[in-house]
Amino acid sequence: MQRRRLLALCLGALATLASLPLSQSALAAQTLTVGLIPAEDSQSMLENSKAVIDTLQRQLGMPVKPFIATDYNGIIEALRARKLDVAYLGPFSYVLASSVANVEAFAVAETKKSGRSYYKSLIITRRDSGLQSLEQLKGRTMAFVDPSSASGHLFPSAGLQKLNIDPNKYFARVIFSGSHDASILAVTNKKVDAAAVADRILAAAVARGVVQQADLNVVWTSPDIPESPMVWRRDLDPALKQKIAAAFASIKDVQWGDQGVLNGFVPTTDAAYDVVRDTAKILKLDLKAMK
Repeated sequence: MQRRRLLALCLGALATLASLPLSQSALAAQTLTVGLIPAEDSQSMLENSKAVIDTLQRQLGMPVKPFIATDYNGIIEALRARKLDVAYLGPFSYVLASSVANVEAFAVAETKKSGRSYYKSLIITRRDSGLQSLEQLKGRTMAFVDPSSASGHLFPSAGLQKLNIDPNKYFARVIFSGSHDASILAVTNKKVDAAAVADRILAAAVARGVVQQADLNVVWTSPDIPESPMVWRRDLDPALKQKIAAAFASIKDVQWGDQGVLNGFVPTTDAAYDVVRDTAKILKLDLKAMK
């Protein structure tokens, strides 16, 4: 009889813990769950994020459990179901998450190679082409990177539309090159007249000697595009949020995926992503369809 009562008490305690909001159960169980942007190779994603996860774990003094879904929607659904405490999302997936799940951006990575937490989209031409303005590109050929690329398609397309330029009608031909480097080479090799690329990738190509900056014109520059944010559920315990923010702020000089070595994580806010929301509205994007 005594054993039955003890078992009943234990089961009751477990049921109570399971019914707690994740903010409370995370504190009670002393485990933080972190969702990561999905990749084709989950193992590589885990390895590329290991230094950040390990440092976060040491700073918090509690286990940190990474979670990788098969797509962005998997991360967002896990946040909405309160199965995750923190997640790393892309700018557009964050905008979607903020509208369907109770989440908020709180930090963004600043890398040593860029020294900033944002980047820009550029439309470039060859200097010897004589094309020095958007007006001169009418009837010319244009390369974008990929339909879902923020700096290689979405932001420049929205920027052009704000100037009453429909890319599909304005240019004689539009192609998707598949990568920023391919777009840069398409311009330098005279395969297209212009291309939309990320400024940081162009800078890297110049640093590698792939192209000379002096050989190019920049005919359009986007507003600042915020980097992918770290987000937390708004309903997390305030004490836990404070610990998480301090832990991320202390992470420096570690490798962060393909972004390279970090200067650190700097604070950000939901409002920083209004430019992404505006872009989505202009393009009438179905964010749920974006992977």
